[in-house]
This record gives sequence, C-alpha cells and structure tokens, in this order.
Amino acid sequence: MLRIGPSGNSDAFYASGRKHTYEEAEYLHSIGLNAFEYSFGRGVSLSDETASKIRSEFKKYDIVISAHAPYYTNFANPDPEMIKKSVGYVIQSLIACNKMGGERVVFHPAACGKATREDAVAATLKNLELLAEACEKLDFEFKVCAETMGKRNQIGTVEEVVEFCRIYDKFYPCFDFGHINAYTRGGLKTKDDYRRILDHTIDRLGFEKASLMHVHFSKIQYGDKGEIRHLTFEDTEYGPEYQPLAELFEEYKMSPYVVCESNGTMSIDALAMKKMHENA
Repeated sequence: MLRIGPSGNSDAFYASGRKHTYEEAEYLHSIGLNAFEYSFGRGVSLSDETASKIRSEFKKYDIVISAHAPYYTNFANPDPEMIKKSVGYVIQSLIACNKMGGERVVFHPAACGKATREDAVAATLKNLELLAEACEKLDFEFKVCAETMGKRNQIGTVEEVVEFCRIYDKFYPCFDFGHINAYTRGGLKTKDDYRRILDHTIDRLGFEKASLMHVHFSKIQYGDKGEIRHLTFEDTEYGPEYQPLAELFEEYKMSPYVVCESNGTMSIDALAMKKMHENA
C-alpha cells in the first residue's frame, strides 16, 4: 500500500488553526493523506505523554508515522566516541519513534571530512555494522533508512546507500530524489533516469526491500557543490518532477513510503503527488 504525506507541519496545517503534532493525524485524514514524518533533526526530545498522545491519534486515523534521526550522525567520523554517539542517536530515534507507533527512522550516513571519499565510504560500511549490532538488541519491529545526500562532500549516493543496505536486513534505502538531482546537478530528467535507480536497487537488494523503500521528494535549488535549499512544486527551474517516478512505482507495483519535503507546502504538494499516482 502506498503511504504518502508531509515531513513536519505545513503552512496549511497551521493556517487551519491547528498547532500540535497530535492534531496532524486528523488534519491529514481530512485532506486524504496517510503518512507523516516527525523530525528529531536537532535532537531526540519527546515526553512519554506527548508520544502516547501522538500514537493514539495517529492510530485512530490510520496515519503511519516515521521519524528522522538527528542530522549530525556521521558514520565516517574517525573518532570512535563520535561513532558511539551516532549509533546512540539512531537508537534513541528508533525508541522514540516506536513510542509514537512508528517503525521507520531515516538517518544521514556520513560526510567525507578530511578523508578521501573511498576511505570515508569504507569507514561508513564498517561502522554501520556497529549500528546493526546495536539494533539487534531492540525488541520491536523497525526499519532503519539510510538517506541519499545532496552535497558533493557528503556520503550517500544511490550506489553507496544501496551497498549500506546490504549490511543488515533492517537497513532500507531512503532515496531523497531532490538530493539525488542536486548531487548530480540536474541528473533526474527522464523516466529512464528514475528507472535506472529502481532497477539497480532491485538488482542489489531484491524486489521486496526495494518495494518498501523510503522516499523523500522535493524540488531543490543546487549549485556546483550540490544542494542549496528546498523549494516548492511552484518552482519551474530546478526540479526534479515527480510524475515519472509515480508512473514507475505504479508500473513496478511497488509500495514505497513517500514523504514530501517541500518548503512549507509539503501537505499541498503531497496531495499533488498522490493525484499523480491515481492518474498513473
């Protein structure tokens, strides 16, 4: 089943008079969306009381919730203590997400720092095994989603993320197609550009894991070093376009979890994305 919704509370959500994330479930249900991503980007801080209220409301309206781990995870850091912290950030996010009734957590894999890309990728592969070991101690269902990144000095190309997901059966790809387009400086233009990504993922991870991929989508302004800022679907300069991807998801009969990350208009643009699936 396709799940689609916004990342965070959109401008339209606040304009409707609602204020709190637990109210998001009823709002999304009322406009026809069925997924939501909660951000722990600046740290995992969530009371049990708030988590319980979110869990109750989201279950009531059949809205599935995911979470984004703190943005500063870096599994290529040369300091073992910092690797421990990155593992901890993801584990804390998984526990908090579980309290809200969700099971998917997205994380940023790494940055090159002063290392060569080859060495940074090798370090990330090794250190993600430590994350897998820590995940094995959890006693609930979960998926950990490694995200493709949008800047040239970050680790997280399509190919790198796919290889990370071969480490552990609970690691799934999070393809941020806005990031991919920014990193490749406009490389997503045709349906075949998307098809190559899906085919590569199916070939390396199998159809079941590929089908259940996590997706982030927005138009993103980019420059020589990659991502600059998120835009809305009103933008006509940067792309990428969602329609070809929606058609492929329908053609391949995949069941991705799709999160719109437009700048402020994520619920409105997510509805437009949903219509593209229906038209496909």
